[in-house]
Amino acid sequence: MGTLRAILKNPDDLYPLIKLKLAARHAEKQIPPEPHWGFCYLMLQKVSRSFALVIQQLPVELRDAVCIFYLVLRALDTVEDDTSIPTDVKVPILISFHQHIYDREWHFSCGTKEYKVLMDQFHHVSTAFLELGKNYQQAIEDITMRMGAGMAKFICKEVETTDDYDEYCHYVAGLVGLGLSKLFHASGKEDLASDSLSNSMGLFLQKTNIIRDYLEDINEVPKCRMFWPREIWSKYVNKLEELKYEENSVKAVQCLNDMVTNALSHVEDCLIYMSNLRDPAIFRFCAIPQVMAIGTLAMCYDNIEVFRGVVKMRRGLTAKAIDRTRTMADVYGAFFDFSCMLKSKVNNNDPNATKTLKRLEAILKTCRDSGTLNKRKSYVIKSEPTYSPVLIFVIFIILAIILAHLSGNRS
Repeated sequence: MGTLRAILKNPDDLYPLIKLKLAARHAEKQIPPEPHWGFCYLMLQKVSRSFALVIQQLPVELRDAVCIFYLVLRALDTVEDDTSIPTDVKVPILISFHQHIYDREWHFSCGTKEYKVLMDQFHHVSTAFLELGKNYQQAIEDITMRMGAGMAKFICKEVETTDDYDEYCHYVAGLVGLGLSKLFHASGKEDLASDSLSNSMGLFLQKTNIIRDYLEDINEVPKCRMFWPREIWSKYVNKLEELKYEENSVKAVQCLNDMVTNALSHVEDCLIYMSNLRDPAIFRFCAIPQVMAIGTLAMCYDNIEVFRGVVKMRRGLTAKAIDRTRTMADVYGAFFDFSCMLKSKVNNNDPNATKTLKRLEAILKTCRDSGTLNKRKSYVIKSEPTYSPVLIFVIFIILAIILAHLSGNRS
């Protein structure tokens, strides 16, 4: 019912949602027949449905390499995230993980649900990895080695300063950006992007996730995970977990806005990186997550619900982002719209208002200077429209037909 209410409120979400549903069903049918490749693509859909959709943009050879790259790093991340693994066991695994991807027999039981399946049957990933071209293998091994070493470093070290924060995000996400740039270059479809721009692509996504996932991370058992840098949160509370308490709501939102402002510092690099891409498929693969990240930040900014539950873009808006992100003009338009939305939420009494507005103005100027803002549809509906009973009836009929069709196919 939640999705239906959202569609009635935003009827222009309906068409992108239908396209997204059909694309998801198409992706489900694109499972390779080989057991190891079939496992990899099925697992990709289970651990990240959105990534499994976006990866379909890529040509087959590059798609296979990116799929394995993602699953290898997801497995590495599963080891890091499992707080039940003793440090003296976890650190050696992280450091040597890049060697295990060459071993068809290696597996390590950890994680939960689909992540446990990935780790228990990791031999399928290794088998597929060994069928990739040498250039792809070398790029994946290099990034896995560097990421594992970085994760091991922060197992024994807290994120104290904003420099620590940038370093941690570099290890767990900036290196993903570097690795993808290497894979794009190895495919012959792109020039090799600079490390600094590639790093910013990863940092922007990772910082958005860290902001959005505050409550999930702080409530992790048996031990909480703390990625917000002390240099920021200590200005507002004595302990990071105190941000979730209702009596600290004002300070919590101020701290949240500080974190969002920090993340915005990477946007201009991301826009430069995307504007340099030549291949349309690679462009969409890179651009869709970035559009969703700026949209998520716009939802999170000045929103106490970050400390109460999950804040994310509604499904219809996500579907629009996937459907409409096809050219750099679309990206500039999306960043402009969401930056305007974010700017409208800035309270002049916020301690970081001046810095936030300065960064938003820089983003808006870059988007305006592109000269493309009149060539796209807006993501932001500024007024609350009203709809006739006839329109509502038509939407119900369309939904009923779609659901009946999907149910028939499933059976």
